[in-house]
Amino acid sequence: MTTVADKLAKKSSKTTTKQVRLRLVYVDFWSAVKLSFLAAVAIAIATVVFFVLIFLILDTTGLISQADEFIGSVTGEAFSMSAILSFTQVLAFSAIVAILNLVVVTVMGAVVAGIYNLAVKVTGGLLVGFTSN
Repeated sequence: MTTVADKLAKKSSKTTTKQVRLRLVYVDFWSAVKLSFLAAVAIAIATVVFFVLIFLILDTTGLISQADEFIGSVTGEAFSMSAILSFTQVLAFSAIVAILNLVVVTVMGAVVAGIYNLAVKVTGGLLVGFTSN
């Protein structure tokens, strides 16, 4: 049974490119944590921007006041959604979601690195082929 890396090795022998087959047997735990933290920071910033933009769009188009009128007509009571959905409330909620997301993504990056390092002991690692062009 031949693998893709073996086929690439046979193909590369015909050309002048050099191919190297390497096995990934270890992922540095702290590097994975730092990388997942940076990815989580980017996701957190995008989350806050998304929440604020959606709120500004809803507020500018008047959909929040229309929702107030609709809920008031259905329930028969004066209900003010705009009192609940103020800019500071939306910003605080988005910050809390972003912080929780930051923690979860960072921990998941660490867990995935740890699981990969444990799985390598059983499977032998991931075979990766590189070529120079």
